Amino acid sequence: MKKPFLVLLLIINFGFFQKSSQVISRQGKVSFFSYTSVENIKAENNQALSIIDLNNGNIAVSMLMNTFVFEKALMKEHFNESYIESDIYPKATFEGQILDFNPDDEGEQTRIIKGTFFMHGVTKELEIKTKIENNDGKYSLSGTFETLVEHYNINIPPLLAGNIAKSIEVNFKFEYQPYEN
Repeated sequence: MKKPFLVLLLIINFGFFQKSSQVISRQGKVSFFSYTSVENIKAENNQALSIIDLNNGNIAVSMLMNTFVFEKALMKEHFNESYIESDIYPKATFEGQILDFNPDDEGEQTRIIKGTFFMHGVTKELEIKTKIENNDGKYSLSGTFETLVEHYNINIPPLLAGNIAKSIEVNFKFEYQPYEN
């Protein structure tokens, strides 16, 4: 009688013995750079949140737009009030999958992440070449991609068009820890 009870107890509690299948980055870094002849614009956000499901390679990223830090306060004000409209569109998100991802591969691997990026009320399909490092179960993702301002319905007054680049370089780096739920 004790043996079936012990087996049932182990089955019910099996989840406690499994290795966590999710990893999380709570302070990911996302930055962008825009070159113009008048003034370069760069900003960094160190509060991006990301989670990866190691079982299937699904990845999600979320960041508040008003947490970007600029060199000049006026740049931040224009970014949030006039361009991104962070009071209306407070965050940007990405949901996708790491293609051909094997979480057990140690060291460095380059993979494509394919998914949808949502910003300023617009959803765009993206494929991003990403460097993934696995150092004994501690994962790091980093990469760069280019995006066009016009793809996200960001209105730039004609008078200022020369001050804002049409293409923006976006860099990211996330360092993950096991997710404890």
